[in-house]
Amino acid sequence: MSLGIDFGTTHTVVAFADRGNYPLVSFELDSGESLDTFPSVVAARDGELRFGLDALAVAGDERWSQARSFKRLLARQSLRAGGSLSLGGREVALPELLTGFLASLERALRTRSNLPAQLKKAARFEAVVASPANAFCTQRFMTLEAFRGAGFTVRAMLNEPSAAGFEYAHRHARTLTSKREHVLVYDLGGGTFDASLVLMTGVRHDVVQTAGLAELGGDDFDDVLVQLVARAAKLDLATLTPWFRGRLTEACRIAKEQLTPNTRRLTIDLEGCLGERAPVADVTVSAADYALACQPLVDRTIAAMQPLLLRMPDEPSRADSRDGESPRSSRAESRDDVAGIYVVGGGSELPVVARTLKESFGRRVHRSPHPHGAVAIGLAIASDQALRFELSDRFSRHFGVFREAEGGRAATYDTIFGRETELPRPGQGPLEVVRRYRAAHNLGHFRFFECAGFDARGYPQGDIAPMSTVRFPFEAALRDQPLEAVAVRRLEGEGPRVTERYTVDEQGLVEVSITNEDAGFTTRHALGGHR
Repeated sequence: MSLGIDFGTTHTVVAFADRGNYPLVSFELDSGESLDTFPSVVAARDGELRFGLDALAVAGDERWSQARSFKRLLARQSLRAGGSLSLGGREVALPELLTGFLASLERALRTRSNLPAQLKKAARFEAVVASPANAFCTQRFMTLEAFRGAGFTVRAMLNEPSAAGFEYAHRHARTLTSKREHVLVYDLGGGTFDASLVLMTGVRHDVVQTAGLAELGGDDFDDVLVQLVARAAKLDLATLTPWFRGRLTEACRIAKEQLTPNTRRLTIDLEGCLGERAPVADVTVSAADYALACQPLVDRTIAAMQPLLLRMPDEPSRADSRDGESPRSSRAESRDDVAGIYVVGGGSELPVVARTLKESFGRRVHRSPHPHGAVAIGLAIASDQALRFELSDRFSRHFGVFREAEGGRAATYDTIFGRETELPRPGQGPLEVVRRYRAAHNLGHFRFFECAGFDARGYPQGDIAPMSTVRFPFEAALRDQPLEAVAVRRLEGEGPRVTERYTVDEQGLVEVSITNEDAGFTTRHALGGHR
């Protein structure tokens, strides 16, 4: 039996299959209380690292440096070998950080959770895990390697909104008809916003299109409240140490998560989190003012998913007083094949999010009863072999390569996999693309990367992430030489025959082999990985 594990920016959530039910796993604190999430936090002191529940236990101790939302680092850098976090006076390599955190989760599942005893006895936990729909290949690879290094056997990796789609099908099957087979999943998590349009026909789910924002999530809504509190208290945030800034942010996060549609004001106990540094004992912020300050963030999510909602039904929406038409009211045509918009993710619990979606899309908005756990529940459902669900997901970014041109004076761009490329299903084997040509230069200098789209000239733009740089000797004499210092030049006469073979697997990971056919020489590379 497999676990469904949603490694989240703020919280990590685990679910499992139990005779047609998919309960969330809870974890026991030292105080005897329990949490239905595992906190995504790390603490450091004098070289020692503590994770999850153990890090939470020292949250009030100023001697320990703490870092939340370290998952966001995966989306912020190309993360070849050098990604790291400065914590507790030393640099912690990101692979070490991720593996340590997940190893702590593995131990807690065995010793501090309500998992059934027979599951705890397994030699290795099997898991279906998730990544953001718009995650870079490197992020997927590092996440998989961390799970494996922590002792998990990963059966599959799904995109987070695709996983939540399984929970929708399980919970709202009656809304799906032969005329309305599409569901749009709106997933606002702690660090990212993702949206997927999914075609659901029986047990088969086909992801039609994805969209999202790699760096917009609940953390940003926390920061909005921090700024409002600082302004109201006349507090200069620049004077706070990282530890006290973290305490203030955590107090604001807790206040945000306690918001309901009936809340009129949020009160932050400044003395409780800042001590003598607090300019006043506490600060009160109007819930209406907070919602107004958050509205631009919510509008960005609506605008980001708008391409997935072309031709949505014309239902009442409120106009934007600044320009007369907001992203929420730009539906020009009718689309009647959408059964519902499914709202998941911890960030979606904010009343301003629910209100905006309802005003924009009316009665077809369905909110998961477990917003923070919907992805984990969906992963557990997907892992339940008795249900025999099938998922066809998509490559969520354009993957390509810059090649040398004009004797090294210019470069050309070649798209290998487009962002809507359908990923292979389990058991199908990898999808393959082959390029064959005669080399024009002495050396191939391949710069692989992913991007969100292209500009009017056809050049990559938006969230461009370098993956790997590969140098390959087309000229036989260069085969055993260091290639970094070799200048690229055009060959005289006909160059050797070259074959490039690219594969992408069901988890969206890319590998390439480059072969000099005339010399019989091949190199292979896991792009974005560290093998």
